[in-house]
Amino acid sequence: MDEPQITDELIAAHGLKPDEYERILEIIGREPTFTELGIFSAMWNEHCSYKSSKRWLRTLPTSGPQVICGPGENAGVVDIGDNQAIVFKMESHNHPSYIEPYQGAATGVGGILRDVFTMGARPIAAMNSLSFGSPEHHKTRQLVNGVVEGVGGYGNCFGVPTVGGEVRFHPAYNGNCLVNAFAAGLADADKIFYSAASGVGMPVVYLGAKTGRDGVGGATMASAEFDDTIEEKRPTVQVGDPFTEKRLMEACMELMQTGAVISIQDMGAAGLTCSAVEMGDKGELGIRLDLEKVPCREEGMTAYEMMLSESQERMLMVLKPELEAEAKAVFDKWDLDFAIVGETIAEDRFLIMHNNVCKADLPLSKLSSTAPEYDRPWVETPAAAPMADVPGVDPIDGLKALISSPNYASKSWVYQQYDTQVGGDTVNRPGVGAGIIRVHGTGKSIAFTSDVTPRYVKANPFEGGKQAVAEAYRNLTAVGAKPLATTDNLNFGNPEKPAIMGQFVGAIKGIGEACLALDTPIVSGNVSLYNETDGQAILPTPTICAVGLIEKTEDAILGKAKDGHVALLVGTTNGHLGQSALLAEVFNREDGDAPHVDLAAEKANGDFIRANRAMIEACSDLSDGGLALAAFEMAETAGVGVTLDAGDTPTLFGEDQARYLIAASFDQAEALMAAAASAGVPIATVGKFGGSDVSFGGVSAPLAELSATFRSTFGAIFG
Repeated sequence: MDEPQITDELIAAHGLKPDEYERILEIIGREPTFTELGIFSAMWNEHCSYKSSKRWLRTLPTSGPQVICGPGENAGVVDIGDNQAIVFKMESHNHPSYIEPYQGAATGVGGILRDVFTMGARPIAAMNSLSFGSPEHHKTRQLVNGVVEGVGGYGNCFGVPTVGGEVRFHPAYNGNCLVNAFAAGLADADKIFYSAASGVGMPVVYLGAKTGRDGVGGATMASAEFDDTIEEKRPTVQVGDPFTEKRLMEACMELMQTGAVISIQDMGAAGLTCSAVEMGDKGELGIRLDLEKVPCREEGMTAYEMMLSESQERMLMVLKPELEAEAKAVFDKWDLDFAIVGETIAEDRFLIMHNNVCKADLPLSKLSSTAPEYDRPWVETPAAAPMADVPGVDPIDGLKALISSPNYASKSWVYQQYDTQVGGDTVNRPGVGAGIIRVHGTGKSIAFTSDVTPRYVKANPFEGGKQAVAEAYRNLTAVGAKPLATTDNLNFGNPEKPAIMGQFVGAIKGIGEACLALDTPIVSGNVSLYNETDGQAILPTPTICAVGLIEKTEDAILGKAKDGHVALLVGTTNGHLGQSALLAEVFNREDGDAPHVDLAAEKANGDFIRANRAMIEACSDLSDGGLALAAFEMAETAGVGVTLDAGDTPTLFGEDQARYLIAASFDQAEALMAAAASAGVPIATVGKFGGSDVSFGGVSAPLAELSATFRSTFGAIFG
């Protein structure tokens, strides 16, 4: 078949700027072939090369005594003691999920699970962070239903419990939803598998499902804004098969026991191209591929299509040649393809042959480590204007406004579609605090949470970035876990706009400062830029997922408030209403500054909670909705009423940070007050649990009535 002629239009369609194309000409000293153009496009797009963000990502804290492997591998690896490690990462599947919600979300889950088991870790938990447009928007209901079904459809069939996540709605996501998928797995700390190839003349092996035309150009599509041609992009979305992935995982786990694996890399964005280049580049080797040996499920596939296909459930591996037969037997047993498709070579070449015709011959190192890197111009987000006065609200009316919004109503309609118990080690399911999974066969448990408040980040990227980390830290602390490390998913608009780049830079600075202060280094992550439609950007959404350790599962704080329990508030309340949930839901306003985060107070108050967990029956961090929403949620979970002394709007609905609400018996409360006084931590009695009403400052409503609203709202809108 004749290859298309390289034209300016073709170059632009591949997401390459004229100066980037000039750079390609300098590197190879000639015009590229069509396949070579596709390879450069795949490796140099934003999604794979991080060309706009690399400079700033290097400023993040990524190391610590608990870190076995930081960013740069398929996933981060953190020590949890006893020669065990937790392996985890978060990635976006935003653009595909908007175009094709079910498959976009499903393959997002599949891809992140592969990142984890590629490293030799058996997945034990999944989470997701979902951002959709206004509930009234004509597309939102279809997106919510499709994405939730896709997440559940893949995770449930694969057999990994979904233990947490978030769902939010805002008109800024009308044209560009966000689907951020997280997975974590367990491995022996001395048996982690990495992706760097080693040894010359070693066989490069293709594993898993066959290659089709689905997902060709997916990474390039994910590195561009949306416009009115969006429907034409449907073929760039991959199609997933969770049962094949389950077999692939079991085969890989079995193969890893044989000692045959030198290096292994999953085929994700940019498929065969990206996986082969990354393996070669990390090992400082070249790679030769013979594409006629690639197992294909469609006839007549071209070299270009095979190199750029993002068909799912595939791996690439460098294998010890003497164990080839043993390795093949494992994959035959699991009824998966096993094909030697190339070899490692000493020269710095990426040589692509198809039926003895050279389709690409490129310097491999220039495709990855020397991809363009930009120091994009940026402007700092201007300080928020002073906030107009907020009128006082009837406290129960304010609470009702929050719990009847899909942003703050119960998300049980969502997580009831996910298998949260598969594997039998789930200690705390979604809906109440951080998810917790028992480390099978030990006394330990791992806690997981996902957090960000995009309104805060837009108003003040630096404080908003800090707050996302701080809230994740508090969510882990509130269940008694010691925060260990974090992964991030940085979702922003077009980085070529200085204001958007300024949001990104500010958020990174805030995230870095908080991770350093709270000793939760970033060990993996993902950047998703160009989340815009017709020039309208999403809210800046740097999602933070954090992982914590509970040394003894019985020490987790998982009790419920009971009749007669005292309500104690740890932390300082100033009544900050800027960018608050109350302001957004009651007054339809988004003004004022984000709450400022005192990281020393976060650390001190978090340390206090963990040190005194034996005296705490139930605990919640305070975030969106402040004291009022936290008290209601604790009461609703326990099925018992709550009375708060305060009735004023700032005290009830302010969103000051570094705060926790505790339920404790009278004796425990006395002991906690004494411990807080000696630790210099602010603590105060704010009310009590009991009865059948929710009462704030003397205004009350039956808990049963409020609970019915809280539990039915989401399903009524989207069910």
